[in-house]
Amino acid sequence: MKKKPLPLYKRVANKIKEDIIYSGLSKDDLIPTEAKLAYKYQVSRVTIRRAIKLLEDENLLYSVQGSGTYIKNNKIEYDILSLQSFTAEMIEKNTNFFNEILDFHLIEPSKNIQDILGLNSGEKTFFVKRLRYINDEPSILEESHLPADLFPELSIDIMKNSLYEHINSKGLGINYVQAELKPIMSNKSLIHHLKLEHNVPILLMEVHSTFDDDTIFEYTKIHFNPFKYSFKFRSTSDI
Repeated sequence: MKKKPLPLYKRVANKIKEDIIYSGLSKDDLIPTEAKLAYKYQVSRVTIRRAIKLLEDENLLYSVQGSGTYIKNNKIEYDILSLQSFTAEMIEKNTNFFNEILDFHLIEPSKNIQDILGLNSGEKTFFVKRLRYINDEPSILEESHLPADLFPELSIDIMKNSLYEHINSKGLGINYVQAELKPIMSNKSLIHHLKLEHNVPILLMEVHSTFDDDTIFEYTKIHFNPFKYSFKFRSTSDI
């Protein structure tokens, strides 16, 4: 059955969301006026008003009479330099969350994954696909490889809770987390799981983590919903 095209005002709302991401606007920043948006997208001001109303209903924008329309910050801030677990972070922020395990099985990983984790041919990993919900909304999709020899006891219940807390309970210390952050275009799987309306750019973080003895225990791809997450960097100066 052929899908009906989205109404014009919804397509314009999606474009406004994309432009907000690309422009780097943040909480309480003013967006362009109705007239400027109508000119930019070559639509009527009525269509712009409907698009803005939709984004207000989604808690992405708010309007101040006589002043304009502003960005409402409903994103979770992610401290990229922190070793804090997702679970600890959400508890600290007093935020409702839960994890859904989409896939959990033992596999022989690809040569690339073997090289990243320092595994020999034939050594296996647990592959875990985990969808993290924040305030009942899908916000993060993770795909993890964990060496089976390091975690023979690993289970769905452990991954539904906190891997890092489980590691701490075993008396193991985490030395460092190395991450690479890059933009990618969402695919059908990401659109489905993160409930995106269409193909939009998202941020992918590739992570590998080590124990205190420098053993790499994790390789994870983390896909962030661009409308639910923002990033912060905090460093101290020795000056």
